[in-house]
Amino acid sequence: MRFYRATSFLFPRHYEWRILIVCFGAVHLPLIAAILVQAMTGEWQIRTLLVLLGATLVGTVLGMLAIRALLAPVGKATAMLRAAQHGECLGRVPKGGDDLVGQLLTAVATSAAANAARTEQLVEAAARDPLTGLRNRRGFLDSSERVLIGEGNSVLAMIDIDHFKSVNDRFGHAAGDALLRAVGQRLERGLRHSDMAARWGGEEFVVLLPNTQLDEARLVMERLRANVALDPLLGPESTGNTWPVTFSCGLATLRSFAQLGDAAHRADAALYAAKSNGRNRVHVAESA
Repeated sequence: MRFYRATSFLFPRHYEWRILIVCFGAVHLPLIAAILVQAMTGEWQIRTLLVLLGATLVGTVLGMLAIRALLAPVGKATAMLRAAQHGECLGRVPKGGDDLVGQLLTAVATSAAANAARTEQLVEAAARDPLTGLRNRRGFLDSSERVLIGEGNSVLAMIDIDHFKSVNDRFGHAAGDALLRAVGQRLERGLRHSDMAARWGGEEFVVLLPNTQLDEARLVMERLRANVALDPLLGPESTGNTWPVTFSCGLATLRSFAQLGDAAHRADAALYAAKSNGRNRVHVAESA
């Protein structure tokens, strides 16, 4: 490190040029020595000096080209590390040998893979509800924007657990959290592979059924509603599994991501109508 710092005044922003200058001086040492010897003895051999000069120039050029080529992987590794710090995709990291440059490239590849994994985990964590494991509202909106890219008919379902406040008041928030997790699991297992569920907030969930007609979506949600209502394992444990767990649901159609906000408003109104009409039912919103 001492020599590195001592030579930092030479091209402080270009490390490879510093190496080239050092090599340039080293290559010219034989020529300089020959000139000094002939000057001291007074016996000048011009032909020998010219041969040395030519060989030195050729060696200098070839040496500089070779050094620049050998330093190319170092420059690439530096660029990849900089890209990894900015969260950019690195693509394929070149594989080196067992020498110092190869070890550097291996370290870059390892660091890039670890950084990408951490970034993916952070992005996934930011889009997930920590209690239920479902998408949160942000994750749902981001995923919906990627899903709703065509003009096909889709259906949005707003779901609310009936009498959830009574569960919290009577059995405590731990029982309420356990119920939310259980209902979230039932939603994820009971939906089709193409459907997408999320926790919208509180005891409210949302489901997107892409490329689905309204009648088909209603059948899916009715089946899911019945499965939850008939599941004896959903009640709080302190009640001996006798506490009835049901949900109400509102459905609204949409054809694009731009209509998602309006569909959520209409589905929420339909959900309110379902709860007003006795709960434990699926209600379809009026057409937009």
